[in-house]
Amino acid sequence: MNAWVVFVAYQLVWFAAVIGAGHGLAWPGAVAAITFVVWQLLRRAARGQALLMVTLGIVLGLLVDGGAAMAGLLHYAAADRALPAGGAPLWILGLWACFALTFEQSLAFLCRRPWLALAFGAVGGPLAYWGAQRGWQAVQFGTPLWAPLLWLAVGWALATSMFAWTLRRLQPQLASNTGKRGETL
Repeated sequence: MNAWVVFVAYQLVWFAAVIGAGHGLAWPGAVAAITFVVWQLLRRAARGQALLMVTLGIVLGLLVDGGAAMAGLLHYAAADRALPAGGAPLWILGLWACFALTFEQSLAFLCRRPWLALAFGAVGGPLAYWGAQRGWQAVQFGTPLWAPLLWLAVGWALATSMFAWTLRRLQPQLASNTGKRGETL
C-alpha cells in the first residue's frame, strides 16, 4: 500500500480524534482509530507484528500521556473515559496505536535513521499537541508551559525511537535502503 495513503489515513484519524475531543466527544476518535487498526490488520500478512506495535503504542501512550495527565502537565478534553482515572483518555490511546502502525510504511525512513527518529519525536510530538490545543482545545497545557512541552519532547523522542527500533528488529530489511520488494524507500 502506498505510504501516502497510510499517512493521509492517519491524519484523518488524528483530526477525528482531536476535533471530536475538542467538542467533548471521545467516540469519533475511538471509531476512527479502531477502523484504522482493523484496516491495517486486514491488509498485513504479519498481523502478530502489527498487534505488537499496537500494544507498544498503547503502553507508551499510557506512560507518556497518562503520566503527563497524572502529573498535571496536560489536561484532556473528553477525558471522562480515562484509563486509569486521571490518565490518558481512550481517544489519545487510539492515536498512539494508529501512530505505531505508520512505521512500516509512512515512517519507515525513521527505522534507518535512529537520530532522526529521536529528533522527529522531540519536535513533532509537542507540535501535534500544540496544534490540538490551539485549533480545537482538545488538550490544555499545565503551567509553567515549558514543563509539559519538555515532557512531551522527551517522551515522544523516546517513543518514536522505540517504535523505529522495535520495527527494525521485527523487519530487519527496514534498516537498509530497500523495502520489502526491493524498492528504495
